[in-house]
Amino acid sequence: MATIRKFEDLKIWQLARKLSQQIILISKTTDLKNDYRFKDQIKASSGSIMDNIAEGFERDGNLEFRQFLSIAKGSAGETRSQSYRLFDSEYISEEQLKSLIIECESLSKRIANFIGYLNKKDFKGNKFK
Repeated sequence: MATIRKFEDLKIWQLARKLSQQIILISKTTDLKNDYRFKDQIKASSGSIMDNIAEGFERDGNLEFRQFLSIAKGSAGETRSQSYRLFDSEYISEEQLKSLIIECESLSKRIANFIGYLNKKDFKGNKFK
């Protein structure tokens, strides 16, 4: 694995950003745009995934980074749950739901694997090899 110098280099952050972009698109192109509270909730939870990865990375410490990754993983679960609400509210199709669920589960697993990787290492700064 190459040295990671900034949070944008992390695959989990890139995937979290992609998920957030999909939620933003849904919020603009479906009737979710008129469901202001729910729209704000799901945009916040999906954005929280990428934001917590970034914030933890910028803290420069392995322990804090793992803590923020754990929060990001929780936000992925929250977004997954809210995806069911999108479907139940008839804002998205079953196919879109399945796609979002797969992405959220995959992202959660990748975050968990990265936490596991960091648990086995003794990094002290924000440059991860």
